[in-house]
Amino acid sequence: GFAKYAWQMDSIYDRLGIADRKNDLKWKAAISPHDDYKYAGRLYYESLKGINANTIILVGVAHRARNFNLQDKIIFGSYTHWESPYGDLKVSDLNKEIMDNLEAETYMVHDSMQNLEHSLEAIIPFLHRKSPDLEIIPILVPYINYETIDAFSTKLSEAVKSVIELHNLSYGEDIAVVISNDAVHYGNEEWSGDLAPFGVDDDGTEKARQMDIEIINTCLTDEITNDKIKQFTEYTVQQDDYKEYKWVWCGRYSVPFGLDFANKLNLLINNEPLTGTFMHYQSSIDHELIEVKDLAMGTTAIATQKHWVAYASLKYE
Repeated sequence: GFAKYAWQMDSIYDRLGIADRKNDLKWKAAISPHDDYKYAGRLYYESLKGINANTIILVGVAHRARNFNLQDKIIFGSYTHWESPYGDLKVSDLNKEIMDNLEAETYMVHDSMQNLEHSLEAIIPFLHRKSPDLEIIPILVPYINYETIDAFSTKLSEAVKSVIELHNLSYGEDIAVVISNDAVHYGNEEWSGDLAPFGVDDDGTEKARQMDIEIINTCLTDEITNDKIKQFTEYTVQQDDYKEYKWVWCGRYSVPFGLDFANKLNLLINNEPLTGTFMHYQSSIDHELIEVKDLAMGTTAIATQKHWVAYASLKYE
């Protein structure tokens, strides 16, 4: 569902009618989708167009954390480069410096998990296309409860602040945060279980959409606070078992951790919270889709009223 070659990315831009223009925006953080380009291509661009820093801390989902029994620590990698449609993409030297500033109980290095995960791979081509010298710091977030999210995001923000000060960097201009997430996964076909509590007719689809909008407006916009982040976890994970979904956003850990970290970093550096702006919302069934089959691309799942995924686009300044 994602591009492997530069010509595929160029074709995606052309088919979406995206005018590839430079801008002077300096967003500090953003939430971007990671689903197939056929379904979510435009929202990648819209979510990332104001992220113009040269070094990006990527906060991704660990979809297969269960494969490796990973939980309660954030996951770094030891790779020096990632593959990208636009050539080798450097993993920033700051990756190691940040880990050196963290306590051992907060993180692990797990290359197999990073290699298997797709939620950051999907975002990278959009960032690398506009920033040829881009460097990344990829972090994955497996099963983590709110209390640990709160504690570890504090430690990561302190570690990154030290690195920013050491290298005289500017938050938003030199370094920024991108959080990977797909919103509700809905329906009763080709899921592992029934994910359609409101039904799969027009009324059920609209109720699911309104639930997503409620979560976004309640937890992810305007002035960011700890209470809003905690409330997000209360919407999305079960109170008595944080490993189980309550409302199925695959970013149920990446979003609260990434946003808590990005917000605390701004509080440390600028002594004020981030402000979130809700920009766009789409799903895999509510808009005209582009053709990708002739680009040697495809889709990883069906898109019907009985099986669809939603995408939220937000910026933080």
